[in-house]
Amino acid sequence: MKKVFATLTVLAMLTFGSVAVMAQEAETAAPEATEQVTDDAAAPVEEAVEVAEAEEDGGIVALHKTLKTKFIEGGAGFMAATLLCLVFGLALCIERIIYLSLSKTNTEALLNNIEAALKEGGIEKALEVCRNTRGPVASIFYQGLSRYDEGIDVVEKTVASYGGVQMGLLEKNLSWISLFISIAPSLGFLGTIIGMIAAFDKIQQVGDISATVVAGGIKVALLTTLLGLVIAIILQLFYNYILSLIEGLVNEMEDSSISLLDIVVNYSEAQKK
Repeated sequence: MKKVFATLTVLAMLTFGSVAVMAQEAETAAPEATEQVTDDAAAPVEEAVEVAEAEEDGGIVALHKTLKTKFIEGGAGFMAATLLCLVFGLALCIERIIYLSLSKTNTEALLNNIEAALKEGGIEKALEVCRNTRGPVASIFYQGLSRYDEGIDVVEKTVASYGGVQMGLLEKNLSWISLFISIAPSLGFLGTIIGMIAAFDKIQQVGDISATVVAGGIKVALLTTLLGLVIAIILQLFYNYILSLIEGLVNEMEDSSISLLDIVVNYSEAQKK
């Protein structure tokens, strides 16, 4: 009986020992499995990000190569000449926008300063205010006030005449911008005609009409026309924006000139009293 109990005790100890070892091994293997699952789950995400970045970079490179290829296929001569219209036209547009933006004046504050200067120091003080103010409105006021001694009528005529001069300065280089707007599609249409002539020349040389023979000339025609129309549209948008700036400045000049004449008349009547 003792031998039986001893045998059962030994078997129980071996069984529990095996279970403990297996449990310990399972606990050790669990974190490793978790890490492996995490790595396996993160790997597709990293690969997806890398693929997306590669596609983005590849898209930019592909777009650049496509534009370069189409530029060459359209004929370097006509495409470059048409592109120069965009370069020069944009340069003139930017110059006009900067000039017009700097020409804006706070006319209400200027009129108040002139009125206060007339009350304090007379015409000389008002002229000094105009000299220290930037913009075409201040220049018109200066020219008008400088003729105050010749009479109100002379002041009014001077303001109107010099307003026309300032308007001409505001509209400077607009004719060149409109010229580039007209030239760009014209060069494109010229490239179209030349491309079609080249296509018919190839047809005449081959003696047969086929898509391969005609495709080259038609492609040149379409590419040059496309570039010319795109450039004309871009420059036209800038041109219309510049015209809106000029119209705003001209309206401001006219309104403020009327207000200036009212101030001068009131000052003249006050001087007579």
